[in-house]
Amino acid sequence: MALAVRAMLQTGRKAPAFTLDADDGTRVSLRDFAGSTLVLYFYPRDDTPGCTREACAFSSALPQLQRLRGLQVAVVGVSRDTVASHQRFRAKYGLKFPLLSDPTTAMMQRYGVWKEKTLYGRKSLGVERTTVIIGPDGTVQRIFPKVRVDGHVDAVLAALKELQGTGTGEGR
Repeated sequence: MALAVRAMLQTGRKAPAFTLDADDGTRVSLRDFAGSTLVLYFYPRDDTPGCTREACAFSSALPQLQRLRGLQVAVVGVSRDTVASHQRFRAKYGLKFPLLSDPTTAMMQRYGVWKEKTLYGRKSLGVERTTVIIGPDGTVQRIFPKVRVDGHVDAVLAALKELQGTGTGEGR
C-alpha cells in the first residue's frame, strides 16, 4: 500500500489553504478565519466513542476558548465523513462549531495527518488524530500530533493562554 507524500507541517510556517464543505451546506476556507485564531482538529469518524468525547469536549470548552482576552478563537473539526453524517453528528450532540468533510483526504494529506496505520498487524490508511492551532495571520502556531482525547482540550486551552501571553495569538 503506497502512502501519499506526507506534508511537513511546521510551526511558524503558513498553514496549507483549504476549502471544504461544512455540515451547514456552506463552503469553508482557511481565509474565512483571517484575523482569528483557529483550532483545527482532525478526527477519524463521526459518532464513535473517542471522536464523540473529543467533539463534546471542544464544544463544552468553546465559551472558555472564546473568552480569552485579545483572542478571537474559532474551532473546526475535519474528517472524511459526509456532510450528511456531520449534520447528524452535530445535531445529536449539540456541537457549537462547524464540521468539515474531506472525503478525498486531500486536505488531510496537505496537513500531514493522513497516514499509514497498523492495527492487529494489518496496515491501512487513516487519519492520525491531530490538532493544529493557526494564528490570525495564517501561520501554524502549535501542532498536537497523536492526540489522546482525555485532557486534550485542556492542553489546547493552556497553549492558547500561552499564545495570548506572548502576543503571537492576538486578534486584530
